[in-house]
Amino acid sequence: MVVPSPLSDLDESRLLVGIWVDSEEGKVWTAWRVGGQIETESEPFHGFAWIEGGLCDDREIGSLPRKSLAGAGSLSHLIEGDDSEGARILAQLPRNPVKAESVRPLEHQHLLRHGMRMIAPGFLGDVVRCQIDIETGCEDPNGFSDPKRKGDRVLAIGLRSGGNAEILELEEETDAAERSLLKRFGERLRAIDPDILEGHNFFNFDLNYLRFRCRRFKLPMEWGRFGAEARFRNSRVRIAERWFDLSRCDIPGRTVFDTLIAAQFYDLTQRSLPAFGLKDLALHFGLSGKDKRTYLPGNKIAESFRENRETFRAYLEDDLRETEGIATILLPTYVAQAAIFPMTLQEILLRGTGSRVEMVFLEEYFRAERALPEPQQSKSFEGAVSKSFETGVFHKVLHFDVASLYPSLLLHIGRNPKNDDLGVLIPALERLRAERLEYKKRSLEESDPALRREFSARQNSFKILINSFYGYLGFGGARFGDSELAAEVTKGGREILEQLIVNFQSKGCRVLEADTDGIYVEAHDWFETPERLLAAVNGDLPDGVDLEFDGTYEAMFCYKAKNYALLDGESVVVKGSALRSRGTEPFLRKLTNHLIDWLLGVREEDPLEEVRELGSRLEEHSIPVEELAKGEYLSQSPTSYEKAVAEKGKSRRASLEVALRMDPMPKMGERVNYYVGMADKKSTPEWQKARSLEEYDPITAPYDPGYYQSRIKSWMKRYGEFLSESEQV
Repeated sequence: MVVPSPLSDLDESRLLVGIWVDSEEGKVWTAWRVGGQIETESEPFHGFAWIEGGLCDDREIGSLPRKSLAGAGSLSHLIEGDDSEGARILAQLPRNPVKAESVRPLEHQHLLRHGMRMIAPGFLGDVVRCQIDIETGCEDPNGFSDPKRKGDRVLAIGLRSGGNAEILELEEETDAAERSLLKRFGERLRAIDPDILEGHNFFNFDLNYLRFRCRRFKLPMEWGRFGAEARFRNSRVRIAERWFDLSRCDIPGRTVFDTLIAAQFYDLTQRSLPAFGLKDLALHFGLSGKDKRTYLPGNKIAESFRENRETFRAYLEDDLRETEGIATILLPTYVAQAAIFPMTLQEILLRGTGSRVEMVFLEEYFRAERALPEPQQSKSFEGAVSKSFETGVFHKVLHFDVASLYPSLLLHIGRNPKNDDLGVLIPALERLRAERLEYKKRSLEESDPALRREFSARQNSFKILINSFYGYLGFGGARFGDSELAAEVTKGGREILEQLIVNFQSKGCRVLEADTDGIYVEAHDWFETPERLLAAVNGDLPDGVDLEFDGTYEAMFCYKAKNYALLDGESVVVKGSALRSRGTEPFLRKLTNHLIDWLLGVREEDPLEEVRELGSRLEEHSIPVEELAKGEYLSQSPTSYEKAVAEKGKSRRASLEVALRMDPMPKMGERVNYYVGMADKKSTPEWQKARSLEEYDPITAPYDPGYYQSRIKSWMKRYGEFLSESEQV
């Protein structure tokens, strides 16, 4: 495997910042940043694919140059296409991994063949970034702007690069003026010539809106390099168990980075984001305060454009500034991964970790001219320890975790997957871990803040990759998967954690929570000397498996497994979906936070007082509907849901019923906010009473106070045991 060398050993004079394969012409184009300028190159594209022996008898496939490969794998031939005709044949190979493996997209084939990496060895300071945000108008004063509607328009396009913002504005509200605005945008984009384009909800809103308006005016979307136009297609991104529908945009020679998608991936590990809106993220990351930026309600933006241009511009500039700040936080880990994998930066954002791990294997097997095995079927196996031992509030809490538990156990076992006859996994893990430790050491020792952030991002990227190897082993359909090896690793992890639980208990600690590789303990006698406790319990772990001390907390509220809150100094960290679900109504989330703060001694006011106040305000209809609105990410497209209900009698869902009435209709993976309105009968189901916020009217479509009173009663039933005075700190 190609692992990046230390930065000091790398040639920083040429950075690969863009790549595009023109399959029709059989060419690959590359863009290199050299001394602050862009140099472009082109060369013939040489495609390749692994195939099983039976395909060699196909007339067209058999006409391509091929070689027989060593090894026991069933894909035992490598075919190559050196011209446009060869590329056409390769593109028509069966999409059956048992019969063929063709690395996609084609840009990855070029990177893999030549051992090239995007952007490496440079980092954010060496690339040109550009943030983009558009503001639009709607001919329906109560509607949402729709690019397919003739009278809706792009009012302004903001661009920010190198900290400097410029706003391109519609000169008059006519088709000719809008066409001119879109043309100027393309010209400015080519003049700035950025390597990375950044935006929030960039794919599904900004770029998609510009796409339809350009189509309307028959204006080519000449936003790319190499004289190429932007290309759109419908796609999906998987974020944990949830799918996200995407109007994907590929701009040849540039990377499109959507901070909305990156934030959702970030939250899979951090579990700390309150919401994914631009303003929510900016507040969370400390980029803006409520008094530090200009705010405009969505339905007032067009009015501000027409009547208060100064406020409108300030609002758009703040959006651009926040987008840059969020991208600066989220982008480094992806740039660092581009230095590891033969993949484009955009694909690293949009693909899961399993595909990245498989690229490690494919690169080694290509270089060794080795046959590929068939994808493996996964088998179920017992998972990790995840248990809450106590309920309530505890003090003087210490946290310990096993560093990279599963990768360490893989190295301790020392066995490659059964299908990996080249023996890639263990040597790759050893090299990656060594590189990670080197960058971690540099991040701690470096005095330059920019380099420190870079080294930290690089070591974190290695950590993500290292931890992904275990998950890949148990993934169904992974070509080098091995669920038996994954089960052995998980079993070893359970045994280690169970032994550590016994060890901590033998030292007088109360074990509160144990999950996979970490343990929280109440340890009054050891609270001031956690290193001594670490040494006392760390003695009988396998070689290469290390327990680490990870933090002290004055208090901890344990609710149930994987759901707890920690008092860290004066701040409270809440973990677990039961305590901080984004699907819960805002007024109940605030009530839960009040309870947690009260239990941990951060707040004195009894939460029962807030419960009584909420009841009174509901009867008075004085709670804003936004505080009552539930939010849900759509698990399927509204049209698919409607068809399933009609044809298969599927159960009705409130969020999807609301989505069907919205214009434009939201996509799968997008968030829908709704409240529950009044109905003539108490037995009316929730899905029939659900209304979007746009449908709210305090007279004709009010919310149902009785429904929300019942929600408070459910909350009391869930948390009632913690509301007695004896539980308070």
